[in-house]
Amino acid sequence: MNLTNQEKNRYSRHILLGKIGLEGQEKLKAAKVLVIGVGGLGCPVLQYLTAAGVGELGIIDYDIIDETNLQRQILFTVNDIGKNKAEVAKNRLKQLNPHINFNVYPEKLTTRNALNLFSEYDIIVDGTDNFSTRYLVNDACVITNKPLIYGAIYKFEGQVTVFNYKGGPTYRCLFPEPPKAGSVPNCSEIGVLGVLPGLIGTQQANEVIKLILGIGKLLSGKLLTYDSLNNSFLTLTINRSEEQVQKVLDEKSNFKDFDYDFFCGIISTFDVNEISLDELRKMFNSSDNFQLVDVRQEWEQPRVEKDNVLIAPLNELESYVTKIATDKKVIVVCQHGIRSIAAIEQLEKEYNFNNLINLQGGIENW
Repeated sequence: MNLTNQEKNRYSRHILLGKIGLEGQEKLKAAKVLVIGVGGLGCPVLQYLTAAGVGELGIIDYDIIDETNLQRQILFTVNDIGKNKAEVAKNRLKQLNPHINFNVYPEKLTTRNALNLFSEYDIIVDGTDNFSTRYLVNDACVITNKPLIYGAIYKFEGQVTVFNYKGGPTYRCLFPEPPKAGSVPNCSEIGVLGVLPGLIGTQQANEVIKLILGIGKLLSGKLLTYDSLNNSFLTLTINRSEEQVQKVLDEKSNFKDFDYDFFCGIISTFDVNEISLDELRKMFNSSDNFQLVDVRQEWEQPRVEKDNVLIAPLNELESYVTKIATDKKVIVVCQHGIRSIAAIEQLEKEYNFNNLINLQGGIENW
């Protein structure tokens, strides 16, 4: 795909590099990359791929911009709050490079649209922050035979690798099973250093560019981990599991009907009684005789400053069993209502509680 004279001038610093040159820049222009999620990772990925001249970029995200995003999602401003992330990203990136073709999908990635969508692109970039979507993305990449550039962040640490590239390992080779529901909180529950997704996202963009150009050594079979507090890198080897890959391929005919939320424990068949946040407020105002058990860590906000609150973090729940009432209603809460369900399931199955009620949707808006 030939470059215009304006593009040759724009990308002149690339073209001067022996490993890129005019031919390499034309490869970038011909490439098609789909970025899933315009969050902390997706923002720097999109910015650098746009600046680098990747000719066609797909952007999928159904989420809207919230004020809490602005600490790390640097494509957005206060004027964008309430708007769709994918739409805003396109408009902002067009100002950075008008030579790029942007395809915007302001919708949720699902088993119904993933395969057709992935088939239209050369490379898939995962900028998501939840396990159900990561497994969905992995399986769709295996089925459509697309390389996957993976990144993840947690508090002060991040990781990057390349999955499903020329017979290399996949996400399921590294994580055959998802963690127990609620055991790994996301950044809205546990926080994240603002610059960290920028550091990891640019590493993802670097892997995309290397893959397109066919230069350097890709992180296929290698998991690069970064600790921002110590400024240290560690590279771990990932082995391919033919069993895990074949399992996905054997079930590809059922992909569109597979429930990844259920697989990751986000949707459970466990039957639990629930109340809303408004109902909980009414219980406090009416002085009902009940106990509130908060299974978050002590530092998580917002807090419910009442006398009848027991802080019992999920990972230490066994230590607090004797302090949980059995003779009155017990309302179990967490940030989003996922860890609290896991706590109730554990307490009912292991300790025979029958008076537990989950706060639906969590306490985040208290």
